[in-house]
Amino acid sequence: MSHVNNLESQHNDPAFANVWQELKWRGLVHVSTDETELEKLLAGDPITYYCGFDPTAPSLHLGNLVQLLVMRRLQLAGHKPLGLVGGSTGLIGDPRPTAERTLNTKDTVAEWVGYLQGQVRRFLSFEGDNSARMVNNLDWTAPLSAIDFLREIGKHFRVGTMLRKDAVASRLSSDEGISYTEFSYQILQGMDYLQLFRDYGCALQTGGSDQWGNLTSGTELIRKVEGKSVHAMGTPLITNSDGTKFGKSEGNAIWLDPEMCSPYTFYQFWLNTADADVVNRLKVFTFLSRAEIEALGEAVAERPFAREGQKKLAFEVTSLVHGVDATEKVIAASAALFGNGDLTVLDERTLEAATAELPSATVGADGLGIIDLLVASGLSDSKSAARRTVGEGGAYVNNTKVSDPDAVVSRDELLHGRYLLLRRGKKNLATIEVSA
Repeated sequence: MSHVNNLESQHNDPAFANVWQELKWRGLVHVSTDETELEKLLAGDPITYYCGFDPTAPSLHLGNLVQLLVMRRLQLAGHKPLGLVGGSTGLIGDPRPTAERTLNTKDTVAEWVGYLQGQVRRFLSFEGDNSARMVNNLDWTAPLSAIDFLREIGKHFRVGTMLRKDAVASRLSSDEGISYTEFSYQILQGMDYLQLFRDYGCALQTGGSDQWGNLTSGTELIRKVEGKSVHAMGTPLITNSDGTKFGKSEGNAIWLDPEMCSPYTFYQFWLNTADADVVNRLKVFTFLSRAEIEALGEAVAERPFAREGQKKLAFEVTSLVHGVDATEKVIAASAALFGNGDLTVLDERTLEAATAELPSATVGADGLGIIDLLVASGLSDSKSAARRTVGEGGAYVNNTKVSDPDAVVSRDELLHGRYLLLRRGKKNLATIEVSA
């Protein structure tokens, strides 16, 4: 499902008349080729630009989302995007700073190409005068023999220059070293730019600043082979205000695929953004106007307890990635967990995602007495403590207060035929799964 229409309706900022300055205001330009020329180019007639995504996993992640939204901003400004999913470069993988990548099978990479193409499509418009195109570098790499590759492309690269690229240099100084396979990655990416320049007149490549060596391998190859100047732009690596790496939650990457990271988990990630990071995240990851972002910044500074910025950020980004309907379900689930909504209207998948991090226990159908449930869930450490909780009015099953210590939950009360949400007081939650 495409969320492009949502993006169109959200974007009303006249600052897009100068998209280069807009990108700079949002903190999205870390490094580029000639800035003056690039600003002039983007202010003129529509150009074709591209960004590449390698299928080294079955889903894109938050780092890729930065690039997808940069592509969308440029398309909103009238330029023509090429979304490249690397069926050939994905078979190799760009060099990581510390160790060789594990090579995936050709069938696996081909399958992941399809997944990533679907994700990229959701952020671009494939209609109108500046409609997007999807391309796959396997189309021009696979037919090329090794001899032709070396003669036609490899001869334009100097080993000394290649060795100085950051990714290569860091690997050379590591214990792992670097294989010729990964060393050649920058040549393949440079060839991609050349091919897209020839086929579509592509004049700009965007990517993360950690890819700068690969980005400039293409600009240099086009200069040598075609005698033309083209451009590259690198976005900054996003970090948290405390210096930690952005995009991780409990040690796991935040994926765009809802099967790998549920909309609930995704929403909670953004909701937990530190006050110091909210404004920057709103600039990078939403299409809100400057005035809207500035107003939210003031709200965060003056009323941090209200978390207005975090709530807006979470809603906007989750809606972009998963759609408004899924986002509203997540918000409803969050409210329902703490007694401010109807648990019975939550679909099973949303309920499971919302309660995934809670203490849980499994009991048999004969263990549904409220005292036994409180003890089994860990909300009470003894039956006497459980009785006190019930007596004091602090025990809830599916948000309904239980006042009778001898109460037994009926199977009719199970959510989706097998779950119970227990609460002690206002904030202590646990789940019970009832076995068949």
